[in-house]
Amino acid sequence: MSLTFQDASARVDAFISQFKEGYFPPLLMLARLTEETGEIARVIAHQNGKTPKAGEDAGDLEMELADLLFVTICMANERGLDLERGFERMMAKIERRDATRWTKKDEPQEPADRAAGEGAL
Repeated sequence: MSLTFQDASARVDAFISQFKEGYFPPLLMLARLTEETGEIARVIAHQNGKTPKAGEDAGDLEMELADLLFVTICMANERGLDLERGFERMMAKIERRDATRWTKKDEPQEPADRAAGEGAL
């Protein structure tokens, strides 16, 4: 299954629109984003050495990330924002800004002692 931002936005909107209450107010959505981010942090902590409390589930990172995405889509829908356009703008920004920030995988690595001018014959 392939899902576009537009598809996800429409599916979320169809779900939310069936209820009289509609989307949460912006500050409540912000609180939900913060809550979901905390749940992601908890799962990652459990995956990297922190032992869950007795009776506490280690969590499901995929589901927690999807929860965050759902709330993000809700916020974008409520504000009339196009996440696809926003994502494209963000990627263009970081592709420009960070194009030479890190070492690309396909670039051969020069030995450290040669890069420092040592080891020449």
